[in-house]
Amino acid sequence: MTTETTSTPDPNTNPAPTPNPNPSSLIHPRREPFEHGLLPIPKLIFPDPTPTLIQLKQQLSAHNRVSSSLLADSLQISTDHARLILDTLASVLHYDSDPLVKARPDEVDSVGADLRDLILFLYIQSYKKLLPRTHKDAAAVADVWPSTSAFDGYLSALSPLQLVRSNSRRPSQADEEAHQLSYLKKHMANILSLLAEPVEGEGEGEGEREREESLVLSMEGFEHLGFLLQFGDKGSEVVTLSQAAPFFANSDPDMPAVPAPATHPTLLISDVAMTDACASSIKTSPGARGSCFIEGISKLSFVKQPSDLKGSSSVKVLNCHDSILYILAPLRYATIYGCSDATIVLGAVGKAVRVEHCERVHVITAAKRVCISNCRECVFFLGVNQRPLMVGDNHKLQVAPYNTFYSELEEHMADVGIDATINRWDETLALGVVDPHESLSHPAGVPDVQAEPVARVDPDQFTNFLIPNWFGAESPGSTKDNPFQLPEAYLASQQRNIKNLGETKKLLREAPLEENQKRELSSALHLLFKDWLYASGNVRQLYCLQGD
Repeated sequence: MTTETTSTPDPNTNPAPTPNPNPSSLIHPRREPFEHGLLPIPKLIFPDPTPTLIQLKQQLSAHNRVSSSLLADSLQISTDHARLILDTLASVLHYDSDPLVKARPDEVDSVGADLRDLILFLYIQSYKKLLPRTHKDAAAVADVWPSTSAFDGYLSALSPLQLVRSNSRRPSQADEEAHQLSYLKKHMANILSLLAEPVEGEGEGEGEREREESLVLSMEGFEHLGFLLQFGDKGSEVVTLSQAAPFFANSDPDMPAVPAPATHPTLLISDVAMTDACASSIKTSPGARGSCFIEGISKLSFVKQPSDLKGSSSVKVLNCHDSILYILAPLRYATIYGCSDATIVLGAVGKAVRVEHCERVHVITAAKRVCISNCRECVFFLGVNQRPLMVGDNHKLQVAPYNTFYSELEEHMADVGIDATINRWDETLALGVVDPHESLSHPAGVPDVQAEPVARVDPDQFTNFLIPNWFGAESPGSTKDNPFQLPEAYLASQQRNIKNLGETKKLLREAPLEENQKRELSSALHLLFKDWLYASGNVRQLYCLQGD
């Protein structure tokens, strides 16, 4: 079945009233830190994060911003992992004005992260993703789809799609949001204590309750909670957390707001508002705050352009098979999940791309960063400003430089901040086979082992990918070629192929053949071309010639 879903708010849903001043606002988790901000680095997953992070905060209190070298020394991690933390944090921050988000790649290490944002980022590394739901008829699904791979049984008992489809179903967006809200509610007191500051001269020598009450939360500190929470839905008026909270007050609007005891926000957020939001999130569409869902496409060519996304800033491609998908738009985030035997072209993604549980998929994207998790026999044609991240149980993956363009590509890249002069497509960074944030990263249950290396596509096998020009001469953009410079070996191979093609055409034109010989040659060439189309997977491009 082919479905395409772009979710909109349900006007008939009336959320229960909450005590914040704007009753129409609901507290929601920001999904980005949970979907794109979790790193399976063992040293970041603390058994008891609160005392560990309080100590880290005290250790770094002299620094408003934390550089990668300071972070590496403080956490006893490699400089590569410290830089990865800063890059990941920048990709999921809730405000684009932060210096870390605006920093050029060569400035990130020195600019560093705001200490409070960093502490919250480290705290949620202990988050556990929602367990998948068991399928009602696991055996039947496993028998039908997908077809077995030549690599089944190698390390993993099941391939990524077989595992996902036979044993479980992906939790719905509403279930995931409810799970995130439940986590935040449970941990809110600890999170606020990490944002709070002690009042000098108070709480010394007192009991635990007096020490807690001596912590105060400034309005500036409270705003950093926006990294994890937001009020209202996509399209509604932006409400900052301090505007929505009733406990920051001052009779003089020109004076700074008076800090509030750290327990007051805890009571508001944990006990009331988040409970109501949790109940509401199950009833309302989770896609209302900016996600466009593309689901269940099969044996089709499918196109999405900016006008089709209706203001959505992120795209989720779910369970699409044997198809070719063009999503030619500027985006902040993109997720590809559970797809097989497909080619997926993502336009320009300014924050992060995540690809997981896919088989035999070709992904072509210009993006700031990409994370690949639990995939098999996939090829990634990348124009990326940061190192591609490999997480979980990946097998037989290949990477290659970016190989296509469309007329508005450079405009879209400029819109989301992708630099075409930087392409780290082959500098992959593997974080191990086991992902502690989820239960499906290694079904065989073996201990963590060295991740399988990622291969580069042989330059002699590298070809350009042609995106159809649906606008013809009226194409609105100015891009005429691949904006990323090809490495020398790939450029030389491309030039050889062009030269060989020209010579072959000339030989065929000048060959002294009889008419019946020309027909036989033409038939043989067509047969070989057809075999190549199927063997390479490029036959999917012919779907563009079919009507939907």
